[in-house]
Amino acid sequence: MEEAKEIKSADEREELFREFLGEEDDAFGKMSRFMELMMRYNSAIKEVRTKFEILNEELSFKTSRNPIENITSRVKKPMSIAAKLRRLGEPVTVEKIAECLNDVAGIRVICSFIDDIYNVAEMLAKQDDITVVQVKDYIQKPKPNGYRSYHMIVEVPVFFSDRKEMMRVEIQIRTVAMDFWASLEHQMKYKKESADRPEIAAELKSCAETIAATDARMLGIRKRIEKLEKEAAENQG
Repeated sequence: MEEAKEIKSADEREELFREFLGEEDDAFGKMSRFMELMMRYNSAIKEVRTKFEILNEELSFKTSRNPIENITSRVKKPMSIAAKLRRLGEPVTVEKIAECLNDVAGIRVICSFIDDIYNVAEMLAKQDDITVVQVKDYIQKPKPNGYRSYHMIVEVPVFFSDRKEMMRVEIQIRTVAMDFWASLEHQMKYKKESADRPEIAAELKSCAETIAATDARMLGIRKRIEKLEKEAAENQG
């Protein structure tokens, strides 16, 4: 759900803006279609967020704990959308946004434990109106820099006044510890002169591995506690 590289130059921003709007006499129509599309993406986010909130409430009732710590969402910024289309070699048009991009609407789900990630993802995928388009498991196979997270692209139906549309949403599910590392790494990667130094990259990767080991240990501790509680309940019975 990370944004595209920041466009720092005012000239770059103006060029992308002009490329998107096109001819002056069509600018209003393009802007209107763009705003309608962003409304549809926002609606898709609401649909998926609600699903996660309901799952969290149900699981909290059944297990007496909340597997989901936090849910955040965003719609990709216009300049980031335009920059990504350009990097893909596509024209910067409203039509190409829905056709070529899967991550315009993004949701990040922060879970307590590693097994919560897989349980929540599986429960969402099993819902009748959810179509899983793509899964990337960066927990089992971390990125070279140490990044860990579970990514899904899903399609969800959104009902409007005159039609139903299938909208795509990118979902990232990770633990609190994974999110802590990813947030700090994301801030530092813009400081390219320092962040690209081999010793700093190695230190960041080492931190990611330490965090992953801590996640695994915490899961093990929770399971031991649950086992002790189960044994105590059986003995009392």
